[in-house]
Amino acid sequence: MTTYLADAAVKVLAFDPGISPSEGGLPGLSVLKSTVGSINLFAIIAVVGALCVSGIVWAWGHHTGSHGSEAKGKQGALVAAGCALLLGAANGIVTFFSTVGTNVH
Repeated sequence: MTTYLADAAVKVLAFDPGISPSEGGLPGLSVLKSTVGSINLFAIIAVVGALCVSGIVWAWGHHTGSHGSEAKGKQGALVAAGCALLLGAANGIVTFFSTVGTNVH
């Protein structure tokens, strides 16, 4: 009797709804892609600016002997580099995890 209930529970939990991403299902998909691409471009430009400012703070802190400013400049440069890495790899990261997710059964 217990085995039957467990089998029924597994069948209910393992139900496949048959939904997968399909392109062209909603109107405005090209506009959305263009908008997200533009946001990505603006973010990359902002990261370049942040990296420049961080470099200036780092150099200023080094030359004035302000170790706190130097550390914050280094920290800002590392954060900007990390943001650039994530922005540049955004498509690859999403594609990777989406592919991994479709292989889960």
